[in-house]
Amino acid sequence: MDSEDDFMSNLSSEDDMMQEDDSDNDMSNPEDFDFDDEPDLDTGNKDSQQAKKHNYLDIDFNVFRPEDIRKQQDGLVDEVNMILDISKEEAAILLRHFRWNRERLIEDYMDKPRQVLDAAGLAQTAADKPRLQVIPGFMCDICCEDGDGLESFAIKCGHRYCVDCYRQYLSQKIREEGEAARIQCPADGCNLIIDARSLDILVTPELTERYHELLMRTYVEDKETLKWCPSPDCANAIECGVKKKDLTKVVPTVSCLCGHRFCFGCIYTDHQPAPCELVKKWLKKCADDSETANWISANTKECPKCNSTIEKNGGCNHMTCRKCKYEFCWMCMGLWSEHGTSWYNCNRFEEKSGAEARDAQARSRVSLERYLHYYNRYHNHEQSARLDKDLYVKTEKKMVELQKQSGMSWIEVQYLQSASQALQTCRQTLMWTYAFAFYLARNNLTEIFESNQKDLEMAVENLSEMFEKPVQDLAQPGLKVDIMDKTSYCNKRRVILLEDTAENLQKGKWTFNIDLVSGAPIVNPTSTPATTSGSRR
Repeated sequence: MDSEDDFMSNLSSEDDMMQEDDSDNDMSNPEDFDFDDEPDLDTGNKDSQQAKKHNYLDIDFNVFRPEDIRKQQDGLVDEVNMILDISKEEAAILLRHFRWNRERLIEDYMDKPRQVLDAAGLAQTAADKPRLQVIPGFMCDICCEDGDGLESFAIKCGHRYCVDCYRQYLSQKIREEGEAARIQCPADGCNLIIDARSLDILVTPELTERYHELLMRTYVEDKETLKWCPSPDCANAIECGVKKKDLTKVVPTVSCLCGHRFCFGCIYTDHQPAPCELVKKWLKKCADDSETANWISANTKECPKCNSTIEKNGGCNHMTCRKCKYEFCWMCMGLWSEHGTSWYNCNRFEEKSGAEARDAQARSRVSLERYLHYYNRYHNHEQSARLDKDLYVKTEKKMVELQKQSGMSWIEVQYLQSASQALQTCRQTLMWTYAFAFYLARNNLTEIFESNQKDLEMAVENLSEMFEKPVQDLAQPGLKVDIMDKTSYCNKRRVILLEDTAENLQKGKWTFNIDLVSGAPIVNPTSTPATTSGSRR
């Protein structure tokens, strides 16, 4: 996956979303990702979703429903059961132990079966299938009960306990601890795994259902190419071949069948064009510094000598730094000894010491002002996106009113819903462009990026202003055409911006002031040569 053409990120305009919904599972494109050491998943799922390629913005992904995941598991279990001639319960335990890597399991088992069985928690000798039994004279070692007719249970290891103790133990493991794949025998020091057949005998149907849900979750969590959709109440999983090492070259945005769009690399909501490491650093910086930075900028100054941040806590302009004991004037930042008799009414702006101190403070606060510049714009678009989302909820009501006033059909007023979706999507993109720009080193590519950013921002504001007009204005035929044109233009400008950033990210042309792998800051990052070209359309 080192070639440039292998790295794509997902297009999210409305038209391409419709294309994804209609796409099939044809994986025969020769330009597809070539993912090493990952077995193919034969699912037979006709509804699996695969994004179509569009320049540098698309990646291949599939969406699997819970029933599709079960079919994958059952298929692997049946195959191992047939090849190794072991029971399906044992095959399932072995596959979970090997994190569903079928090839490695078969290879290791053929080479050293005894060690593999021991490591996986399986008995090496044949025994009768586990069942409930009443054994005369039996006493449970956990609760010390020994009554007549006391039912007991033991798996192949022979450690026998009463049914009540076994059920309580399993209930704690499944319900409270969320364990399923490696529930061991209750006996101290015994690592034998309780199989699904034994569990079905012991617990209630409700707990059995929870047990199988947890087993299915381990299947997804054990595979690097599968992740759960993070949307609430969504049980689908996404398959995508982008590896962690690729996240410096691609922003792998995927879309679930439920409609939720997120980054496969970090499971965060779609954050194109910013790579995952930038997003993590930015969110942490915002959480730590945003309010602090605003307060520092408004309420403090720095000592002209040691640059310590100082808050004025009294009315006197005569300041003494507690750290270095330097005395200066709060108003002009000049040396206090030069003030003569002007103790409380500083008018010595022209003094050399004060001018030098102010210049030094201005230079030291450049980074703070730069951060606030990007943060305030990021936060503004975040708030606007939230408001646009509320507006989207009200769009249907506006569409109904427009039908009544204009006589248009429900199909004819769908342009309002399209505009609402475009506003929300473009605001989300603009929000992350400021986080992206904060970490960029200045060069000609940055200027092209900022120009594309400005064009998208202006288009979004124009559409937003038109969209919020009263319903009686929206009924005018000319305004409908204008809104549809603006909607199309916003989507086009967004795609142009994202294509340009994705292409340069994949080709390694962007220069950042942090390391995308470690997140560490880079001192004086090397700029891209002025001859580097970008897309300004």
